[in-house]
Amino acid sequence: MIYTVTLNPAIDYIYKIDGLCIGNTNRAQEEHLLPGGKGVNVSLLLNRLGEETLALGFLAGVTGKAYEAMLEQYGVPARFCYLSEGVTRINVKVSAGEETELNGKGPDITDSDFRRISDICAKAGPRDYLVLSGNVPGSAGNIYASILENLKDVGLNIVVDTTGEELLHTLPYHPFLVKPNVEELGTLLHTTLSTREEVLQGARKLRGLGARNVLVSMGGQGALLLTEDGDTFYTGALKGQVRNSVGAGDSMVAGFLHGWIQTGCYEEALKFGTAAGCGTAFSYGIAGRETVEALLKEVKITKYESDHN
Repeated sequence: MIYTVTLNPAIDYIYKIDGLCIGNTNRAQEEHLLPGGKGVNVSLLLNRLGEETLALGFLAGVTGKAYEAMLEQYGVPARFCYLSEGVTRINVKVSAGEETELNGKGPDITDSDFRRISDICAKAGPRDYLVLSGNVPGSAGNIYASILENLKDVGLNIVVDTTGEELLHTLPYHPFLVKPNVEELGTLLHTTLSTREEVLQGARKLRGLGARNVLVSMGGQGALLLTEDGDTFYTGALKGQVRNSVGAGDSMVAGFLHGWIQTGCYEEALKFGTAAGCGTAFSYGIAGRETVEALLKEVKITKYESDHN
């Protein structure tokens, strides 16, 4: 089972227009309404790839009910905790040559609310995976580390896709995988990562702090994986029309986990992760299985010399 946690999910309303005119009425040529949130995106793709998954998180108000109904339509198993106040946010994504996002704040979450999520996760076993994705709400801090502290005796395989201090505080729990993008990794290390070698050095620092495997997505430059065995793999980005980058990184995480669970091979996991991430970037919404499998044939992996330091 792969559990995913989304602390602050959102209904994503995506508009495609020819050009955005500030201060004027803009009319969409296309519009898409989707259940969003990083952990939920992971569960959506895992479900399409045939993996057993359960989406966890918090919902609130009438928009929370609408969100839950949308997710049911996609057939994704979920167990959300409802909050007593606030509403689940609606994020507006405008695709007009460039992407513009208007993201809501979301409801406040209390310590007792977080304990409810931890109690659900505590029922998992050592062969299960727990994916902690996205930034935490402004009302909270160190939440992922608190969840992991409560689960440290369970033996779960932990996957972390967040930023800044929240990511750093999870590293002492030795997560199976962390997946920053290149900008997030640079910000975390207080530097700019311009070359592939600099990205590799940054990944080594995260591994030195406790991460077992580090997957760095680099947008149009592809992705780099540093494994717990000391191996380094690189793959370039696939060619295609980028329609919407929302969820591409989450899809990479889902594809990586699917590839790893099915093959036990890091190189194959990276192939699946790349195909899934690009598949979503080339789609509106999360990619389907057929898209991922078609792109899988195009992925080329380069392996570097092992680094056992």
